[in-house]
Amino acid sequence: MSYPHLLTPEEKLADVKKLLSLPRIVVICGSTRFMTEMNEADLQETKAGRIVVKPGIDMKSPRALWSSPAEAEALKVRLDDLHRAKIRLADEVLVVNVRPSSPARGVRGHLPSGPALCIDRSLSPLRVKSEGTS
Repeated sequence: MSYPHLLTPEEKLADVKKLLSLPRIVVICGSTRFMTEMNEADLQETKAGRIVVKPGIDMKSPRALWSSPAEAEALKVRLDDLHRAKIRLADEVLVVNVRPSSPARGVRGHLPSGPALCIDRSLSPLRVKSEGTS
């Protein structure tokens, strides 16, 4: 007796994206020290017809919203969770890596691992794609 294949949440998301005919979704990762380069990558990816998500807050710039250490730490935890959700949503991860000698050093903790991803280091910036995508 054959059992029906139950879709994983990731497979369900991919099916919904196809049904909605959504353009590819790219998440931009990297140190917020390089927000200028992330904004340039955002511009190029958007021009190429992709939906772009990236860090929206640069906590390295002083702001009243995170002036207290306790508030800053709580916000950082929430922003890290939010960024991981953006990565799960994305079809591709584009890592803005200004220093090629240390590729994606601070980003590794955010990226999922395993056979679902392949890394193409021949591209600059570093691009991580879901397997089977172009």
